Amino acid sequence: MFYHIEGKVTDILNMLAVVDCGGVGYALNTTTNTLAGLRVGERAKLYTYLNVREDCFDLYGFLTLGEKRCFEQLIGVSGVGPKAALSILSSSTPDALAMAILTGDERALTVAPGIGKKIAQRVILELKDKMSKQAPEFSGVSGMPSGAAPVGSSKASDAAAALAVLGYSSAEISAALKGIDAQDLAVDEIIKLALRRMIK
Repeated sequence: MFYHIEGKVTDILNMLAVVDCGGVGYALNTTTNTLAGLRVGERAKLYTYLNVREDCFDLYGFLTLGEKRCFEQLIGVSGVGPKAALSILSSSTPDALAMAILTGDERALTVAPGIGKKIAQRVILELKDKMSKQAPEFSGVSGMPSGAAPVGSSKASDAAAALAVLGYSSAEISAALKGIDAQDLAVDEIIKLALRRMIK
């Protein structure tokens, strides 16, 4: 229904930003990372996600598409709702989350308030499984071997699989990784560079 909302930020509250668009104040639930990039009285564009249930009609907003896509992937994990997803993304960044999933780092997730070991394990298990299934799609990415590329076969394929879990398409990932010298960079550095290119 809404792709993004752009207007003047009128209020910044606890995990909530209010954006005035055409005289209507939209209350957007968000992360501390997004809130840190907003200033009251200044214009901002937030990419949105609308959560509709019988008892609620909640709007979520994010400064970057990367963070929005992370949110969507997280709430797709069984037992992880919007509140838990915001908590995880308030304690991490898209690239750090991708690395935590890739390496099975539960501690990186449990530092988020309200996120226990069981939820962290479920996030890693379900999203890493997606990485494994999607990894063969990225054999054509620059710097990858020509056959199917299982997770861990190269730094480039690891980075591509992590980006896929964040919701990016194979075409977007291929374009973002093109020209990056994967041999001389760590996986997290490759992910960061690719995300910067896709966010622009």
